[in-house]
Formats: sequence, structure tokens, C-alpha cells
Amino acid sequence: MSSHNRGTAGQGKRKTQISFIIRDEIEKYNRSGVNAIQYDPDLQRLYSAGRDSIIRIWDTQAKEDPYLFSMEHHFDWVNDIVLCREGRALISASSDTTIKVWNAHEGSCLATLRTHKDYVKCLAYARDKEMVASAGLDRSIVYYDVASLVALTVNNNTTSISSVRETHSIYSLAMNPSGTVLVSGSTENSLKVYDPRDCVTCLMKLKGHTDNVRALVVSRDGTQCLSGSSDGTIRLWSLGQQRCIATLRVHDDSVWALQANDSFTTVYSGGRDKRVWATDLRNPDHRTLICEEKAPILKLELIEGDSENISRPGVTDSLWVATTDSSFRNWSLEKVQNQMSGDYDLDTIKPVNTQPLKCVKGNPRIKQYHVLNDRCHILTKDTDDNVALWNVVTARLVENLGKVNFEEEIKKRFKMIYVHHWFTVDLKLGLLTIHLDESDVFSAWVSAKELGFTPSSESVDTKLNLGQKLLEALFEHWPRAHWFVENEDGMLVKVDSPDFSVPDHTLIIIWHGLHSSHGSSDGESFNFYRFVCRDAGEMDQMNVPKHLNDWVPHWAAEIIIHKKTPKSIKLTFYLLPDPSTGIKPIKNEALSVPSDLMQVRKVIEHVYKFLRQGNENGHPSANHDKEVQDFSSIAGEKVELLCNNQVLNATMDLRTVKHFFWKQSGDLVLHYRIIKR
Repeated sequence: MSSHNRGTAGQGKRKTQISFIIRDEIEKYNRSGVNAIQYDPDLQRLYSAGRDSIIRIWDTQAKEDPYLFSMEHHFDWVNDIVLCREGRALISASSDTTIKVWNAHEGSCLATLRTHKDYVKCLAYARDKEMVASAGLDRSIVYYDVASLVALTVNNNTTSISSVRETHSIYSLAMNPSGTVLVSGSTENSLKVYDPRDCVTCLMKLKGHTDNVRALVVSRDGTQCLSGSSDGTIRLWSLGQQRCIATLRVHDDSVWALQANDSFTTVYSGGRDKRVWATDLRNPDHRTLICEEKAPILKLELIEGDSENISRPGVTDSLWVATTDSSFRNWSLEKVQNQMSGDYDLDTIKPVNTQPLKCVKGNPRIKQYHVLNDRCHILTKDTDDNVALWNVVTARLVENLGKVNFEEEIKKRFKMIYVHHWFTVDLKLGLLTIHLDESDVFSAWVSAKELGFTPSSESVDTKLNLGQKLLEALFEHWPRAHWFVENEDGMLVKVDSPDFSVPDHTLIIIWHGLHSSHGSSDGESFNFYRFVCRDAGEMDQMNVPKHLNDWVPHWAAEIIIHKKTPKSIKLTFYLLPDPSTGIKPIKNEALSVPSDLMQVRKVIEHVYKFLRQGNENGHPSANHDKEVQDFSSIAGEKVELLCNNQVLNATMDLRTVKHFFWKQSGDLVLHYRIIKR
């Protein structure tokens, strides 16, 4: 569990939302792109930061499955990571607006910092000084002392920081190892240079790029800097001369990743064009195409001594390449030095490597979805073109359908039923994330029998509110969600339970305030509480509230705690005789029913009752007693209902009629007529 900026449920008029992620309990492999990678040469471990919110640790020497364990505490993209304190600590930055401090060897989260109000996009690390800086879309750069961060505990979760504010969103940061120079790159298309020891004053502003600066590297002595931009160029800057001394045009599109060797004589670059180049900075015309990836390149990580050879000055052995694909690869650099010359043709040049040394396989991400019109099931299609069926209200996979036609599956599973929208779907993590909002979460009522649920009540006509039942399942392990009585032994026992359950490992996030695709709006931060379903009644090692009632929104608490039944959706309609009958209307005014889930057969019975009472001046007919025995069946044989001249099925509900047959705004209009035999 983790929480930040604790608030009170229902405070003010701030928006509240509950979200959950449908996933396996252990997601061993990346489900989406890999934004960052770090290598620990002592343990020969690789750390990957995923767009699926998970940091994973891999054994680079494993012959079979390299997966070791995961570090999970973020719930949005992990955008950057840095290993500190000789690999013992790891710092992560995420689009959930937090900075997290981890014990890298054990995988435990030591602390969470809310020093930013928007996506945190990048980190920079000064190894010799043990200093870290973070920056992102809130336009601020924050400095941290690593020793102070790793000393944080549950009882001491605050630390002093320094920060500086810029005028544009920051996408890249870099520091030299001694921490004497920090450079930032932003959507201002320029570089800003700071002295981290001062933390405030901008020493210089370097202009030259024509688009966002996405990648930076600073030389060890702090005298030079490399920048990669969405304008497709790489620029080499002299910080002493405060000018660009070389412009490299080796890519056909945006440059998103840079690495340089320790002597700053070779730069490795990658980006949207999926190519990785090595360029000699002493003679920029000399370059080598190392490899071509299958997806745009997000990050590069140089590995020295990976092959156990004696490392040579200016030469590294291999390069890990992370892309928007869930798999990432390690490429040899042995052939780079021999083929680095200016004699090549860009149109015909081929990479020196066609196969990687190693590949860490990922799983496919969900790229497409369709909510079936029962508003209970979702069809998805992943990047391997596999189609799957999911149940939202049980947060589970129903069936893997394989490589079938997605559109055909949608048509095959279509039902003539309309259920109101009551949730939204997000595929940002490569998994199904479901959002429940106060405005519509209780809009969906369904027949328990029709959807195969077995509620506590055995009534044939039991109606379920999907939002209500899902919330009860999500909070099943929260003690306040249940009623207890004392048994003969004096023990409290639970006397109620949900009609169905979700997996215990389901990740739930409660939002207070504003959150959007860019974290916050107009500088207003949002508060959140993250927990796993089975931990709803517990407190974890982080400094979090002991009770969920500090966070559960009032609209959810009314249902979960106080067991209030959501209001059904009323429907107003006009009931008129078909012009062909010559019958006078029952009433001229509109009729109102307490639930739009009312079936057509109930309206038919109402009409038949009126028509029957009209026989013999309002007296019952001679067959009255017999008709009462099976009133509904007889009514269906004698009266039919129409909408827009289409005869309606008696088992259809009125909301379905309005959606599929009326198809217009305004009150529903139905016509009835006597069936002639």
C-alpha cells in the first residue's frame, strides 16, 4: 500500500475515482515498452523500468529464464531509474508523479516522495557525490542527497530538498559523476546548465535545436555535453565556450537515447528510426550502424566487461537497447571499431549485427479493446494478435480465444440488450485498467439470471447493480464492509459476503482530486491511495493510513459500508394505440416507471388489463377466472407492442427498446395493438 497527501473521503467538491487493474498476480515479463535500464556490474543484474508500472530485475548470466523478482509500487509508467550506492539502492521516477527509493538487492520500497505535481520524466545521478536530480512536466528540477533518501523510514519519511523552477516541461537531465555540472533539456528546444552545488542559478542557456531535447550526456570532467533532439540531430556542446561545436545528422527521425564511452570519444544513439549508431566524436563522419531494432528506441545502456574480456580504453563490449516493444536486447560492439569509417552509403548500409547476444523476452501488450453491450465483458486484442475475453465485474480473464478475427468475435457476441455505460477502460499500461467514477458507476442494472450471477436472494426477478456488486467485491477484505455478530465462543463472525469476488491480488487505486493524462491540471496536485485487494484491512511498511475510511469516497462508502441500494434509472414514455386499431388512448400524459429495466411484457399486461376492463362497460369478462391464472401469457397472445412500427419482443426491457428501436432523444413512444388470429 502507498498513500500521499492524505485527505478525507468526500472532502469538498474534488473529484474522486476508484481504479483497478486486471492482471496476473506475478507479471514476470514486461507488458509494454521499457523506458529505462540500469546495469549492476558486480551482481551482473539488469534493472528494467516498464511502461506497465513494474521495475524488474534480471540475471544477465542466466541460461534459461533470467527473471529474478519485481519491484512494484508505482501504478503508472516508470520513466527513469538510477542505481546508487554501488548498486545497493535504486531511485525511480514515474508518471504517477512520485519518486521512489528502493533497496535494490531486496526489492523493497523504502520511501515515496511527492516532490513533483506532474509526470516525473527523468533522473540524473552524480556517482562520486551520491546526488540525484529529478525533473518532469511540472517544470521543476529537484535535488536529493542519496544518503538521506536511503535513511528514510516509516517514522522518518521526510527529507530536505533543493529545487529550481524552469519555464518549460523538462524531458532530459544529465550530471557528471562529480556533481559539478547539471544540464536539462526541455520543450523550449534548448539546454540549461546549472551548478548543482548552487541549485538555483542557471549558468547558461544553449540554443540550437529546433525541437524538444530528449536525451543528454555530460562528460566526466563537465566540459562537454551531448544532446539528442526530436529534430533528428545530435549536438556536441562545449560548456566552456558556451556553444555547439558539432552537429551530427545520423538519424532519419527523433533522437531519444544517447550514451557515450568514458573518454567521451564515441557516442551511441537511437530513436524513432529504430537504428542504433556509434559515431566517432573526433571525426563525426566516421560512424557504424550497430543494429536495427523492431521498434523505436527509448534507452541505451553500455556494459563494460560483459564478455569477461579486458576492457580497452574507449571501447565497450556490448549495448543493451530498450524500445517501445516489451522485449529488449543486448548487442555486441566488437565490430564497431573496425568498421568506423566515413566510407558508406546511407541507403545501402547494413548493420554490423543481425542477431543480438541476448534477448529478454516480454509479453504482448493489449492494444485494442471492445466493451460488449452487456457492459460486463470486454474483448481485447494484443500485439501478437491474440484475442481474449475478460469479465470486468470479476476482474478475471474468461477465455483466451487465440488468433481469431477480432471484428467477427465482436459480431458473434452481440446481444440485443442495452446496459448503461458505467466504467471506462485505459490501456496505457498494456493491461486492462478500469476506472469507476461517481457520475456513472451505479448506472448499470442487470438481471441476475440473465448474466449468470447467483446472488444471495433466489428471487427470479432479482436485479443487480454492477457497480455496487463490483465495489463490494473490491473491498471484500475491508472489515468495515461487513456486518459481524458474536458466536457462542464470543468470537465475531462475518454474516455477509459479496455475491462474487475479484482476485486477492487485484491492484486498486483511490483518487482524490484531479488526475489526467498529464498527472495534474493547472498545478493542482491529486492525492491517491494504492493497495492490493487482500491488504484492505492492513497497514504495510510504508507510512499509510490505518483505515481505508480516510480514503474511500462517500459515494462508495454509502454502498460498501451502509449497504444502501443505488437508485434505479427512471423512464418516461408515452403509450398510444396503433392508428390501425381505432382505440382511444389510455391517457394523454406520459407514463413514468421507476426503472428502465422494466420489461415489455409488463407494459403489455398493463394494456391488456385496460382493454379487458373496458369490455362490457368495465365489468370482467366471462372468462375472467381462467385469464387470471395465466394473465401474462394470455396478455402476450392478445396484445403486441410496437416502437417505430417494429414489433417488440416481450422479454426486452424498455432501455433496450429506447436504444435500439427509438434511437432518438426525447421521451420514448410506444404503440399497442390487438393481435388478430
